[in-house]
Amino acid sequence: MKLLVKDAARLLNVSEKTIYRWIKQGSIPAYRLNDQHRFNRVELLEWATSRRIAVSPEIFREEESESTPPANFTEALRAGGIHYRIGGEDKPSALHQVVEAMRLPAEVDREFLYEVLLAREALGSTALGDGIAIPHVRNPVILHLERPLVTLCFLERPVDFGALDGQPVGTLFTLISPTVRAHLHLLSRLSFALRDARFKEAVMGQSPRAEIFAAAKGAESSCAAVPSAVR
Repeated sequence: MKLLVKDAARLLNVSEKTIYRWIKQGSIPAYRLNDQHRFNRVELLEWATSRRIAVSPEIFREEESESTPPANFTEALRAGGIHYRIGGEDKPSALHQVVEAMRLPAEVDREFLYEVLLAREALGSTALGDGIAIPHVRNPVILHLERPLVTLCFLERPVDFGALDGQPVGTLFTLISPTVRAHLHLLSRLSFALRDARFKEAVMGQSPRAEIFAAAKGAESSCAAVPSAVR
């Protein structure tokens, strides 16, 4: 989310004037944050591909080496923490409380992250159903972190997230990753874990932290045993 207009122009091999024209037309995925237009690398690539726009090879570059071991879901959950009785009367206030509860480095701008979460929700609800939501599930939030974080928050009072099943959301998983690759890996592991009966039951029952961590470890072990072709 740190790409500016000049960066988008370079990655798409067009002028900044063209980028501003696309923004005005509302055709290019952009976010207005802190009086600046920001772009997500993954969204830009998807948008350009759908319109057959030639892109710079730079857009495919990733800071993380392919040889880097994939992020461990259970460790990321331990790092992000499990938080109970999070306040909030509606979606914006609940997201604000979630951001305040997250274990973020001191240099991270929490207000910026909160605005990013709101901007993502404006594109469509991140509720999965069964009272669970994964804010910005379709695209990663990339911050300068040493390791990825998965934060699990249980709201004191469920709030309306516009879920397709009509259920209010009381459980939120928020993924913060240093790279796109780490984000996608953790998202796939979380999706698998939520299909695991023991983990799902622990989460839905807002079980103690130790039980949720144990269930997460078990679900991740099961995932590792499943051939990638059938995941």
